[in-house]
Amino acid sequence: MVWGGISIGGRTDLHIIRNGTLTGRKYADEILRPQVIPYAGAIGDSFVFQDDNARPHRARLVENMLEAETIQRME
Repeated sequence: MVWGGISIGGRTDLHIIRNGTLTGRKYADEILRPQVIPYAGAIGDSFVFQDDNARPHRARLVENMLEAETIQRME
């Protein structure tokens, strides 16, 4: 399984998810903290995060992390 982020202004590095399935904790630790949060900061206030509603993407800890970082998620 792989993860990557794209936008009009650039892209993130491709992340390979190893050692089992993706969990909310692994998503937060391996993708959100090192990839999404810094990228969102670089884009600024116009950043809107989109995911595909997979179960790990909707974990409570993920929701709380995005809210704490004031990252707007696309409905």
